[in-house]
Amino acid sequence: MNLKSILAVMLFVASFNVAKAGGDDEGMWLPVLLSQNNYNDMVKHGLKMTPEQLYSVNKSSMKDAVVWFGGGCTGEVVSNQGLLITNHHCGYDAIASLSTEKYNYLHDGFWALNKESELHAEDLSVQFLVSMTDVTKEVMEKLKDIPYEKWQSSLPGITGPMVKAATKDTHYEGFVREMFKGNQFYLFVMEKFTDIRLVGTATESIGKYGGDTDNWMWPRHTGDFSMFRIYAGKDNKPAPYSKDNVPYKPKHSFPISIKGLQENDFSMVMGFPGRTNRYETSMGVQLAIDETNPSIVKLRDKRLQLMKQEMDKNVGIRLQQASRYAQIANYWKYFIGQTEQLKKNKVWDRKKSEEATFTGWASGKEEYQNIFPNLEKAYKDYRPYNKHGVYLREGVLGAPLLSFGAAFLDLEKLLMKDTMDEKALENAIKGIRFRQGFFEKIYNPTIDQNIAGAILAYFANDIDKAQHPAYMATILKSKGKTTEEKCAAYAKMVYAKTFLLDTAKLSAFLNMKDHKKQLKQLQKDIAIQCALAFLKNYNDNYKKYADAFGLAVAKEGKAYVKGLMEMSPARKFYPDANSTMRLTYGNVKSYDPKDAVHYTYYTTLKGVMEKEDPSNEEFEVPAKLKELYLAKDFGQYTDKDGQVPVAFITNNDITGGNSGSPVINANGELIGAAFDGNWEAMSGDISFDEQLKRTICVDIRYVLFLVEKMGGAKNLIAEMDIRK
Repeated sequence: MNLKSILAVMLFVASFNVAKAGGDDEGMWLPVLLSQNNYNDMVKHGLKMTPEQLYSVNKSSMKDAVVWFGGGCTGEVVSNQGLLITNHHCGYDAIASLSTEKYNYLHDGFWALNKESELHAEDLSVQFLVSMTDVTKEVMEKLKDIPYEKWQSSLPGITGPMVKAATKDTHYEGFVREMFKGNQFYLFVMEKFTDIRLVGTATESIGKYGGDTDNWMWPRHTGDFSMFRIYAGKDNKPAPYSKDNVPYKPKHSFPISIKGLQENDFSMVMGFPGRTNRYETSMGVQLAIDETNPSIVKLRDKRLQLMKQEMDKNVGIRLQQASRYAQIANYWKYFIGQTEQLKKNKVWDRKKSEEATFTGWASGKEEYQNIFPNLEKAYKDYRPYNKHGVYLREGVLGAPLLSFGAAFLDLEKLLMKDTMDEKALENAIKGIRFRQGFFEKIYNPTIDQNIAGAILAYFANDIDKAQHPAYMATILKSKGKTTEEKCAAYAKMVYAKTFLLDTAKLSAFLNMKDHKKQLKQLQKDIAIQCALAFLKNYNDNYKKYADAFGLAVAKEGKAYVKGLMEMSPARKFYPDANSTMRLTYGNVKSYDPKDAVHYTYYTTLKGVMEKEDPSNEEFEVPAKLKELYLAKDFGQYTDKDGQVPVAFITNNDITGGNSGSPVINANGELIGAAFDGNWEAMSGDISFDEQLKRTICVDIRYVLFLVEKMGGAKNLIAEMDIRK
């Protein structure tokens, strides 16, 4: 479940970033507030640690062993030498980037039997939380005389000095995040390490066992883990990659328990969940079901189909496209499941009921009584243009070349001015070069051209013709009988004529000093002009509706959250996930997804063998794993029945970004790593269901079994604190 920054773009812009505690296990809690909000309840659930052992600024605590991995996942430190565990799908891009046709670590696996063999993963970083501080009073004092419409543009000037003061004379970084839809603000100080090295990964057939078929499903038999190491300078502080760097010595590392699990055992998860929308309104749910989600699924489905038909032909293409394909596929299935469960779990009905209760309470209260009438108008005004925005983001800009072409918008604006802002020009060129690097990494001529042709046809057929850019007429003049044929022919011409695919010509263009000539060449390029035609059409004619909608939803959302807290003063509220550290707690727990069906809380290696299908790459089992299974060579990693546990489930409250998060027992020992949610609760980002919501975790015993028996990496086993 790789829930990276793309979720912030695709989830509903109408979401209310706030949530309340419903069932006992709901809640993504800020660790700094555990003592006053949750500690006693955690003890009732079974916790045997002190608040200071969970979170402390001045002393070593559990938070010091948890990292924000790559900006989109979580990882945990498991040794005093900076060794960390995260999910296989979180390390997927790094593993694929390090792989070649000769050394295909993604397919074959990789294990460093000594530190000299560890591989530097470029462009990968991890961050530790140093501290979090409530700065609501200071921020609100400066915002009090600023109209809400100008809050977002004003906040950087307000929070910037706060971050600067908090990190002065340190190597730390910081940021301020709003909570409860702008009703509270917290300052986070982070320590970032950039020398990260791949230590170990199982074969893809283990790390991704079950593939898209089993994704978001339970029972699960996936060994979804990979291992990296953090390196630092000799002063134990962050340092750029160097052969002279040394393994990082953490303030805390997790001891590992292989004692085993029982139903109802206490479990907690600490990590960096990305986005939840627990106070989405019934209007937002309806828009998602009717239009947003089906549009995303349709567009992603076509992109995946066209990618896979080429990936299956060549190992090199497969390695190049693997990470991108996995990211697209993850949320393709997510939106299918979310739509299904929003309907099945009657989330719209529950939202309407909650809104009716709030409306009754708000009657006669000037600050709150017009929230829903205002929202209804905002949705009515915006809905005709919602699909257009989705098709631009997921469709037109889903074709890599067109997405790259759109990066030239700012440069064109600058070149059209009478006087040149050289600093702005430098930044625009720098931005294009950055996008060029990403584009060249993922570009495949056949895949890209096929996607562009198919997506342009989808736009032509599915978007109201009154909203088409005038340029669409040019596209549809291409040869062909059908819209699909015309768009395919046009895409072929784009890829044949653009200079963006010629590295030398592109470099010469970016280095031009004659700006008039540069503008003329930019405006003649067919790929750039095609991309900009769609982008300008949206920006000039329809973005204003999205902006007005977003502002209305944010403003009314802030008032709604404030009203909810005022309406229920005894209730403990937690802020919605926003990629900041949270702790959730609950228990190991089975569930009953439907009548006459019971899912137990764990799976074993026996299930891996039962699912094996040599004709299906998603269910291939490595020969060595089968040998170990038949020989019952399991070492110390078995349960009471002599089986190797593979995965287990808890009722912890997690979402995307929690991938790789440590799953921790009552004593603060690592028992697994979270990697997915379950199909029956796919509506969980919007509405938590305490009966159905489950977190799927890889059992640490399966991880260690694979490290020792499949990888032969006893050196890694030796540096961990393993408790029986």
